[in-house]
Amino acid sequence: MITLYHHPFSRAAGLVWALEEVGQPYELKFIDIMKGAQKAPEFLALNPMGKLPTLTDGDVVITEGAAIDLYLADRYALGRLAPVLDDPRRGTYLRWSLFAPSVIEPGSMARAQKWEFKSSQAGWGDYDAMITAISGAVAKGPFLLGEMFSMADVIFGGTVRFMTMFGMMKPTPEIAAYLEKINARPALKRADEKNQAVMKEHDLKLPGQ
Repeated sequence: MITLYHHPFSRAAGLVWALEEVGQPYELKFIDIMKGAQKAPEFLALNPMGKLPTLTDGDVVITEGAAIDLYLADRYALGRLAPVLDDPRRGTYLRWSLFAPSVIEPGSMARAQKWEFKSSQAGWGDYDAMITAISGAVAKGPFLLGEMFSMADVIFGGTVRFMTMFGMMKPTPEIAAYLEKINARPALKRADEKNQAVMKEHDLKLPGQ
């Protein structure tokens, strides 16, 4: 059984979408990060970083959101959610999958928090260049690999969706059109419902609610 150690206010919330797209049975194990359960010895034995998401698949332990998504696609949906190894689209798939945690997350955070740094020295570079790159990646559409929806769209699209939802990124028309297609995914709607159900079960509310 696949187990996702989960809290709806963590990055693990986005992993539910990936699991819904994959279609394999899984369970969510609630980790009360508000009470520090992610720092408990039994959890640190799985992930010494004491962070979510963490996923187990039998004896396999995977951490880091993009790594988990890529693992799931390769193991359970190769050819459907991930191009096979000799497919030329594999390069584009990996490129944009890793662009999300390497560039979009830190680039958006740097702008929101007004970090002072030289873009030439930062791995995520310049915010405006990042937006141009994102817009170009999705411009042809409907997805990153054209007609093929892939796990790259879950990783990349999910990150862009989060950043725009919380005002950390202003979408261009190309990005807005891409997000409209992403938001129509039935698996994403199911994932949102499951995260909402966990919030209700544990009486969790976002700030301002």
